[in-house]
Amino acid sequence: MSENHVFEPGILALCCHHCAYVAADLTGAMRLTYPPNLRIVRIPCSGKLDVIQTLGALERGLDGVMVAG
Repeated sequence: MSENHVFEPGILALCCHHCAYVAADLTGAMRLTYPPNLRIVRIPCSGKLDVIQTLGALERGLDGVMVAG
């Protein structure tokens, strides 16, 4: 591994449709950018999130999962 390599973790953001996803969408409307290692997924409600969905993301190789309500 080279000395200049910087670890960029893969992050999944599970965002509530009515709250956090609106803020993420507004960021795009303002023409701001997200880092390429962040993936945003809209979910119906953060209160109904099942732990299996979160663990599935980690099993598929992502480094972290953020739940935003």
